[in-house]
Amino acid sequence: MGLVQAVVGAVGSALADQWKDFYTIPDGLPATAALFAAVPRGTNAGRGSNTRGSENIITNGSKIIVPEGYGLLLFQDGAITGFAAEPGGYEWRSDHLDSQSIFAGNGIVSPLIKQSWERFKFGGQPGSQQAAFFVSLKELPENRFGTQSEIYWDDGFLGTQVGAVTRGSYTLKIIDPILFVKNFVPARYLQTGEVFDFTDMDNAAAGQLFNEVVGSLAPAFSLYTNDPAKGNRITKLQQDSLGFAQSLSAAVENAYQWKSDRGLAIVKTAIVSIEYDENTRELLKTVQRADALAGSRGNSNLQASVAAGMQSAGENSGAAGIMGLGMASGMMGGMGSLQQPVTPAAPAAPAAADDPIARLTKAKEMLDLGLITQADYDAAKTKALGL
Repeated sequence: MGLVQAVVGAVGSALADQWKDFYTIPDGLPATAALFAAVPRGTNAGRGSNTRGSENIITNGSKIIVPEGYGLLLFQDGAITGFAAEPGGYEWRSDHLDSQSIFAGNGIVSPLIKQSWERFKFGGQPGSQQAAFFVSLKELPENRFGTQSEIYWDDGFLGTQVGAVTRGSYTLKIIDPILFVKNFVPARYLQTGEVFDFTDMDNAAAGQLFNEVVGSLAPAFSLYTNDPAKGNRITKLQQDSLGFAQSLSAAVENAYQWKSDRGLAIVKTAIVSIEYDENTRELLKTVQRADALAGSRGNSNLQASVAAGMQSAGENSGAAGIMGLGMASGMMGGMGSLQQPVTPAAPAAPAAADDPIARLTKAKEMLDLGLITQADYDAAKTKALGL
C-alpha cells in the first residue's frame, strides 16, 4: 500500500508542478516586516486551478512580481542563488529537474517521467527545495531604545562626565540583504509563513539588536558632544536626528559591526526624552547663566547692573556717591567694552573730587569689582597723575 501511495503521490505532485506559478507578497504584512517568503497566487477572483503545487518548488516560467522598495532573494536547497534589487516582473528559470515544466518548453514527456521517478524515491515528494524571499530595502520604523537607569559619558560640551536616562526610536535599513540573511537571520524565518520583524517582541534576534543599541548610547552621546562639527552642544541632541543617528551608527559599528557583518545601518533617530541626573542639571544651569551673559546680551545685563549700582549708591551715599560713580565712569572712557550712550559733559565736580588720590582710590575699587578693566585703570592713573 505504501508503494502505491508513493507512486500516486509522485505522479500527482509532478503533474501539479507543471503549472506555472504567479508569486507576490503575502497579505496583511506589517510596515516593519523585513524578510518574508513570496507566496503563489493560485486563484484570482475565484478563477484558476493552480492550487495543488508543491510548497517548495518553483516551476520554470513562473513569474515573480517585485514591488517598489523590496529586493528578491532566490534559494536552492538552502543556498542563496540569486538576488534582484530592481522592482518589476521576473521569470523563474532553473536547470533543476524539479523546475522542469511541459508549459515552459522543457518537453512533453521527459519532465513528467523524470520528476515522477525522482519523487517516488522520496515517498512522493520533491527531493529539493526552492524558495523566493522578499527583503525590505526601505527604512524600517518603530525600532525603540531606552534605559532604565542613568548612562554616563564624557561630555565635550560640559567638559566633564554627565549622566542621563533617555528613550527614543530609530529607523533601520538593510543595506546588504545577502549578509543580513547569511549572518544574522535565524533559520526559522527562512520558511513560508514566517515574517522577520525587528519590532516583534518574540524575535530574539531583534531583542539582541535592542540590547546592542542601548549598550552603544553612551559612546554615541560622547561621539556627538565631542565632535566640533556638531557644535559640541549637548542641547542639540534632540534637534539633530541625522547627526545623532550618524554618531549612534558609528558607535554600534565600532562595537558590534552591524554594517560589515550583518548588512544593517541606523538611518535616523528620534530622542523622545533625556532626563539628566542632578549634577548634570546643575552644570547646565551654570552654562545657561554664562550664555546669558555672553555677547551683546551680556553687555546689556552688565550695563543694567551698573545702573542698579549707581541707584543704590545714590540711595545710600547721597549725591556725593552718585557723582563719584559718574565721574569714574566718564574717566574710564566708557568702562572698557561697555557701549555707553553719548551724554553731556558732567558738571564740574567739587574740589575734593579733583584729588588724584581719591580718584585713583575709586578707580581701584571699580577694578576690584570687575566693573572696569586693567587698561581702564591704567588710563585713569595716567590722567589723574597728569603723566
